[in-house]
Amino acid sequence: MRIAIDAMGGDHAPGLIVQGALEAAAEWTDTELVLVGDKAAIEPLLKGQKPANVTLCHTDEVIGPDEEPVKAVRRKKGSSMVVAGQLVREKHADAMISAGNTGALMTTGLLVVGRLDGIERPALAPMLPTMDDIGVLALDLGANMDAKPEHLLQYAIMGSIYRTKVHGFDNPRVGLLNVGTEERKGNELTKAAYDLLDQAPINFIGNVEARDLLSRSCDILICDGFAGNIMLKAMEGTAGSLMTFLKDAFGENLLTKLAAAVMMPKLRTLKKKMDYKEHGSAPLLGLNGLVMKCHGSSDALAVKSAIRQARITIKAQVTESIAAEISGRS
Repeated sequence: MRIAIDAMGGDHAPGLIVQGALEAAAEWTDTELVLVGDKAAIEPLLKGQKPANVTLCHTDEVIGPDEEPVKAVRRKKGSSMVVAGQLVREKHADAMISAGNTGALMTTGLLVVGRLDGIERPALAPMLPTMDDIGVLALDLGANMDAKPEHLLQYAIMGSIYRTKVHGFDNPRVGLLNVGTEERKGNELTKAAYDLLDQAPINFIGNVEARDLLSRSCDILICDGFAGNIMLKAMEGTAGSLMTFLKDAFGENLLTKLAAAVMMPKLRTLKKKMDYKEHGSAPLLGLNGLVMKCHGSSDALAVKSAIRQARITIKAQVTESIAAEISGRS
């Protein structure tokens, strides 16, 4: 299999992006990794020892983190992100990975890679951490700010396929993000979506509240991108603030420092539970090819994890399974 990597996207590009790719190439020699980006910036990072399963695809342009997504994708057709998308569209790569501009990557997915027939809106599906280390697959968390009930239904079907084929879940539980667990709670969107989900060929368990997610009240969380992205940012901010508070509290005096030494293994475990790097990336489901979004501040570990995740998803034929399921419902 071949995986295209946007080597110029992300806060630590190209250095840590290339480092993560090289570590992955050494571990999975059956996978060809295509580093897409400026050769002049990438080649020195290879230190004259390019592995046989790593190739370079030179590009002259980069889409910056603050550029307007649609304009950037249309104007910078020679950018590392767009060229990686073209490799997927033309079947020269089985997947692409990028830690670059999220909006631009969504636009690349839609305009360059293209949607699967029958899919109205692709969905971004990251993993949310849970205390049992299993996690909740959530979609959509930002690809589409607005959604219709039919879109949430497609999210649930795609999420169920992904959770089953990639994570090995048998009949994963699907929950609808809401302000209460009662059936008729919520706004017009969630009320209408509830009825569709309840009749769909999935294991729909009803409404779930955000406060219950850390205890894994469901295996797949369905929501519109606006509510989902707010929830995600709130969780990230809370986790970061909690770790800062604990660090400050344990460093106050000798007694608290001694307590910190005793608690350190547990604190490291908690930090790992809340660390996005452990999951690597989020797939953009519903496209005519696999597109994976890494966190903007991804390091080498996150990139390697994303490559591992892409390998599993390709082997599981998730894109093909979604296409077959959606076409069968048309």
